[in-house]
Amino acid sequence: MKLIITEKNDAAQQIARLLSNKAPKQEKVYNTPVYRFESGGEECVTIGLRGHILEPDFTPQLVYKKKGGWQGITAEGEAVPAEIPDSLPKPPFKKKKPFSVDGVDLKGWKMEALPYLAYAPIEKLPKEKDIIRSLKNLAKKADEIVIATDFDREGELIGSDALYCCREVNKTSPALRARYSSFTRPEIEGAFSNLVDIDTALADAGATRQDIDLIWGAALTRYLTIVKFAGYGNVRSSGRVQTPTLALIVTREKERMVFVPEDYWVIKGFFDATAQTGPTDAQDEFEAPHATARFKNEEEANAVMAAVDGAKSAIVSNVEKKKRTQAAPAPFNTTSLMAAAASEGISPARTMRMAESLYMDGYISYPRVDNTVYPSTLDLAEVVQALQKNPAYAPYCQKLLAKGKLVATRGKKETTDHPPIYPTKGATPDDLKPAEYKLYNLIARRFLATLSEGAVVEGTKVVLDVRNQQFVAKGDVLVKAGFREIYPYGLKKDEQLPAMDAGQTIAFNGASIKQDQTKPPARYSQGKLIQEMEKLGLGTKSTRHSIIERLYNVKYIMNDPIEPSQLGIAVIDALDRFAPHITHPEMTAELEAEMDHIAESKQTKAEVVMESRNLLAHELAGLMPHSDEVAEALKDAVAADAYVGKCPKCGNDLQIRASSKTKSMFIGCAGWPDCDVTYPLPKGKIESVEEVCPTCGMPQVKVTAFRSKPRIVCINPQCATNQEPELVVGKCPVCKEKGIDSNMIARRNPKTLKRSVTCENFDECNTRYPLPQYGDLMATEDVCEHCAAPMVVVKTARGPWKLCPNFDCPAKDEEAAKKPMRKTKK
Repeated sequence: MKLIITEKNDAAQQIARLLSNKAPKQEKVYNTPVYRFESGGEECVTIGLRGHILEPDFTPQLVYKKKGGWQGITAEGEAVPAEIPDSLPKPPFKKKKPFSVDGVDLKGWKMEALPYLAYAPIEKLPKEKDIIRSLKNLAKKADEIVIATDFDREGELIGSDALYCCREVNKTSPALRARYSSFTRPEIEGAFSNLVDIDTALADAGATRQDIDLIWGAALTRYLTIVKFAGYGNVRSSGRVQTPTLALIVTREKERMVFVPEDYWVIKGFFDATAQTGPTDAQDEFEAPHATARFKNEEEANAVMAAVDGAKSAIVSNVEKKKRTQAAPAPFNTTSLMAAAASEGISPARTMRMAESLYMDGYISYPRVDNTVYPSTLDLAEVVQALQKNPAYAPYCQKLLAKGKLVATRGKKETTDHPPIYPTKGATPDDLKPAEYKLYNLIARRFLATLSEGAVVEGTKVVLDVRNQQFVAKGDVLVKAGFREIYPYGLKKDEQLPAMDAGQTIAFNGASIKQDQTKPPARYSQGKLIQEMEKLGLGTKSTRHSIIERLYNVKYIMNDPIEPSQLGIAVIDALDRFAPHITHPEMTAELEAEMDHIAESKQTKAEVVMESRNLLAHELAGLMPHSDEVAEALKDAVAADAYVGKCPKCGNDLQIRASSKTKSMFIGCAGWPDCDVTYPLPKGKIESVEEVCPTCGMPQVKVTAFRSKPRIVCINPQCATNQEPELVVGKCPVCKEKGIDSNMIARRNPKTLKRSVTCENFDECNTRYPLPQYGDLMATEDVCEHCAAPMVVVKTARGPWKLCPNFDCPAKDEEAAKKPMRKTKK
């Protein structure tokens, strides 16, 4: 039996389908789906992992023995070697946490343990125990093992870890690697006909990144959390790549803060190229700014306005026309795809999730690539022919094919692992979800654009003289569409000027003057930040989007374009002051380069990891003596970010806070425990706003519930804006069975703001159903056929829907039971 191991279940299913002579048979080994089939007369089975099935973690304890020196003690109680520098104190210690008599406890988050944590041994622990159990069951019976995970550092590491688990039960069966870039039959058949050895150096590079990210992330996060653990946000996350990325955002914000705007004045003239004796034509009217684009002196601007005041005509002193060619774009790699998609309103994180889905379903090639040069083995014409399935592309595809041999543009980066991102199958809007098709359409059109000629733009520059004051009009017209015919993204609208000749006199219809101010540097958009991270060597094509998403999740940044929170600024200020190397990209870029050297067998994993440990230890040595100062900075920042307004009882700050027991968020007074004022928070993402409630004068917050538009909500539950009239929606089914006639009433709880349908005889029957927190409610005369609860209609911006509010309704159990039976998309 040939055992084929893939990174995900979808990939296992796809490979089984593409290699099998007939439909694969789906089974389960314990709880893990597997797919059995025959290929070339050989019995095969594919199993999908769930990404990493092993995860690195520190040994929970360090001990010191006089004979053996330092050792890490694993979770299973086994001793493993540890390299702890002689500069750190050795046992015996006084028995005070985190120290024991003969060692250091690394499980608890204690400041004194951090220098030891930087050097603690790392062990691989099971992350997906059920999958590992199933994998070993199959590996025992395997005559051959094929690793078919994604072909990149992370995929090689995932496959290497899977093989490690297999080797625990099967040490002799040969193991090989299948490399592919798309889920198409020719690609998969080719990969399995040309199996190669596993690239241990590439797997080591992935493992090095994993270990270094654990070491830095754990040590810095523990440090920042220990110095200030309370309130809004709680854990203070930090990391090797995350921190310098945040520093870029904070630096740009500080440039904006210190920016001093300067006044300037802009003069614009209004012209009409219609012959003065002929009829007026609106198409001949146009505007032109003064040749001095910005006047820094108001007197000079006013002097120009005085000079042209009353003038009725202008002389065309010069007309200049030039054609320029816009080169067709280079093929998409991961960074350029994310940047282009961000310009179309798709965040980088969402772009990669959808790209992964399109890849798994066979619509596009592998989406995590650096390459921008199509390999010579890629049949460009075959891809164009496949795209003709879409009527929107068909005419353009036919034009390309009619040219004969297709020649593609080339980007600056050329690698040999995967081709640039291109469509591997034709698709129409009917084949995909709207959001997925939007991304597919971008990729398909980009591919076709890379096979196209450049676009030709004709630029016209007209210089106009009004009483010796010059105005300059510019216009651009697309005279040869080229690639722009199929790839309109970023195309500016034609700005065509009316036909004019030098020496011609045209009408001047006056001028306007406008005062403005210079603008500070623009904040980063997500797309621009991705590009800047690539430029500086921060992260990889596979991780940059997740790093930005992480910064949002830990409340270090907000909005798009990206704005740092006060907490994000405080974290960078503190680290930059006492451990500046952490916030600068150079160190991270050097480590990235060293991981490339590991993949090329120029350095070893042990060398690079130890170098990184030494760097971290040096930074911790600078941070730990200043913990009180860091704590104070974070305290002020947390308070600033959590502030929502003033307490009506004592005048202290009202803040968004986290319950120490439930971890749920609420609004509480900073004067606690002397002041006990609290307010509930609605569900959703919460942001403070400056404006107070116009009805009651209390603070308001912006609430963005799941899949809903933001709403401004008053925090005062007693405010009239939070009140809803009670609504009788029907009869209580529980009371009805007892012969009691009682109404079910929809109402909002005045303390918690939660809505429910409650029996008016609640003290006796205890019948209450929860309701969605938003949307207008309407009663119906219908009852649920399954549980007899009154049906209600909830109307939101997404439309009205009718529902049974009873969470214990038998129909909901039946619906939940059906969900696992749904087939995956092929």
